[in-house]
Amino acid sequence: MATTEEHQGITFNFSHFRLERILNSNTSTKLVSLLGHFTDLSEEKWAVVILEKKPFTEEDLTSKGLFSEATKLREEFVNDIYGNFDCFPQPEINSVKTTVIYPATQKHIDKYSKQEVHIVQETQELYQEVTLKHIEREQFSLEWLYNILEHKKEKERIIFEDPCEETGFILLPDLKWDNKNPETLYCLALVRKHGIKSVRDLNSNHLPLLRNILTKGVAAIEEKYAVGRSQLRIYLHYQPSFYHLHVHFTYLKHDAPGIYCEKSHLLDTVISNIELMPDYYQRATLSFVVRENDRLWDDFRGDSRKAIKHD
Repeated sequence: MATTEEHQGITFNFSHFRLERILNSNTSTKLVSLLGHFTDLSEEKWAVVILEKKPFTEEDLTSKGLFSEATKLREEFVNDIYGNFDCFPQPEINSVKTTVIYPATQKHIDKYSKQEVHIVQETQELYQEVTLKHIEREQFSLEWLYNILEHKKEKERIIFEDPCEETGFILLPDLKWDNKNPETLYCLALVRKHGIKSVRDLNSNHLPLLRNILTKGVAAIEEKYAVGRSQLRIYLHYQPSFYHLHVHFTYLKHDAPGIYCEKSHLLDTVISNIELMPDYYQRATLSFVVRENDRLWDDFRGDSRKAIKHD
């Protein structure tokens, strides 16, 4: 039976997907990124398909889930009290989280490809002369985000909304989360105010916005998922994957992508830094990771000041 998925009015049929190459395969996260074409849609337009094995939920392990007659075991070997088997659960609890990007640009292909990464140290001068120019030239379309803010798409996925145009935001599950297992909780707060690209733009004028996201985002997650503030990792990325200010909320026990020191800035720390120095993020040198195939890496390598940290 063909696998289909609705995507912006298009029906994807996996029986028509022609695989060109595997972009990346991560055995630790059980995630694979694929590049190919949906031949029934276009022979020229690229599609990136991301497949991820989903974690077990408590419901999966009930008598109606994994441990039922529908689950089959195939023996690999048995030695005394130890046995290894391949387990084939019923399809309802054996789904694979699937994301389709179509039509995918070269920037999408690069993003999901396996490649070397490097750390650069970005002064405010380098931000203005290198990074900002790159953002203006290369950033992804934000149409999908405006669709959410304007309730054109994903309205049913909204967890919480503050409609204030200055300090308001929309909180919804990140695409990386299935919105089912609290232990892999991953939510995203999208600010309503346009024109704030990243942490680099933040100053004392934005403190009411940041405090509002922190207070109301925590309250909404605790009410819906029973996960309190002390169990939440709340942070911003730099560089972000898209340049409209957003805040990540993840469960502390979940090793979500991009939680490491070279990318993440805790929201509490961001607020504290601005309280100490209103223009902290306009003055600070910020280190971040850039992928080797990213044109931003080429821009930094070509800059005479060499803001590159050699590993």
